[in-house]
Amino acid sequence: MTAGWREVGDRVFVRRHRELDLNCGLVVGDGACLVVDTRSHLGEGRALAEAVRAVTPYPWSVVNTHAHFDHCFGNAAFRPAEVWALRECAAELAATAEQQRADVVGALLADGDPAAELVATTPLDLPDRLVDEAAVLDVGGRAVSLRHLGRGHTGADLVVAVDDVVFAGDLVEEGSPPAMEDAFPLDWAGTLTALLELVRGPVVPGHGAVVDAAFVAEQRDELAGLARWLTRPDGAAPFDERTRAIARTRVAG
Repeated sequence: MTAGWREVGDRVFVRRHRELDLNCGLVVGDGACLVVDTRSHLGEGRALAEAVRAVTPYPWSVVNTHAHFDHCFGNAAFRPAEVWALRECAAELAATAEQQRADVVGALLADGDPAAELVATTPLDLPDRLVDEAAVLDVGGRAVSLRHLGRGHTGADLVVAVDDVVFAGDLVEEGSPPAMEDAFPLDWAGTLTALLELVRGPVVPGHGAVVDAAFVAEQRDELAGLARWLTRPDGAAPFDERTRAIARTRVAG
């Protein structure tokens, strides 16, 4: 597909990036479009905006699936468009963005990555259209559903659904274990059970290849096993040692 896009539904596209194996989405309607997540800094956001323009000239709005830098630090590239997110997501981003920035810049500097300067100078641009539990957007005559299904990867994950395609954000990850640093590992499996009720076709994870209901069910079962292990660690131990160790810190106390 033009500019790296892959069409996974009727005028519903995914762009998978080499950086962090991150997925962004694009929904095109009649005279409008919606961008799902905006990448890690202003430069990457501008590159994504240019890629959108290779597909459609229509005015855009944006949705952030959650408050982690790689999904929302590119927001400023799309202004003055509306940026949608869960209300708690906007609050989390306001509270944590500078610490996220410092952590990411430190890691990039340690690796000698020139992107450190781009992250360091990227303006923080908070979502301004806030969802409490659910909303339906009219994107050029297409109904796009935004829903908070429960805590999982973070406390403020938002799922985006249009026709039979679901953008799951980092509630689903392909190619690596689910990231636990801000997670609610005892709740996550239940949230994926709710997600499965929406799945009718492709599921776009926050990172990795597009998956299906069977993959989501398998990851849900692994997370349920993790929750059992966290409460009774003498049982089977899912995922790798590092993932389990981080998950344990999220339920300590």
